[in-house]
Amino acid sequence: MLLLRAVNVGGANRVPMAELRMLLGDRTALTGVSTYIASGNILCDLPDDRAALCAEVRALISERFGVDTPVILRTHSQLSILAGQNPFPDAPLDKMVHVMFLDGDASPQAVDQLTERLQPGERIALLGRDLWIDYGAGGVAGTKLTKSVLDRALGVAGTARNLRTVRTLTELTAPG
Repeated sequence: MLLLRAVNVGGANRVPMAELRMLLGDRTALTGVSTYIASGNILCDLPDDRAALCAEVRALISERFGVDTPVILRTHSQLSILAGQNPFPDAPLDKMVHVMFLDGDASPQAVDQLTERLQPGERIALLGRDLWIDYGAGGVAGTKLTKSVLDRALGVAGTARNLRTVRTLTELTAPG
């Protein structure tokens, strides 16, 4: 599973998924390429050299669509483990719980810096290379955990999906 950051959000960073599927099928050795919703979720059979794959896909997207977006890889196994680690099982709405998939290790001070910015009802938990955020009843619209705040504190690129989408991606990447 390849996850693109901030594509097709509010009309910015436009990457048409049908064109992307064709591009990846024509210009890479990827097989089984499909996408799920327009937010940049690419399902495919993963080759052994995964770091090279992410760099290749990023370069192709930049070349074709003029969008420079991090490409973050997670396997079905990683998604399955992640889905079972939800640190906020008591959250009333899955759409308010997001997982930010990180492209590397977060800064050691990230959690402390982000905790200072939390609004009432918000919670965070860093589990490996995944930052969990429960936005609470206020949702994303009322948070102070903006893209720039997250980037600065984490020190590494990431892309977020809500828990409902994470569960769907886990199902879609299952072998068989």
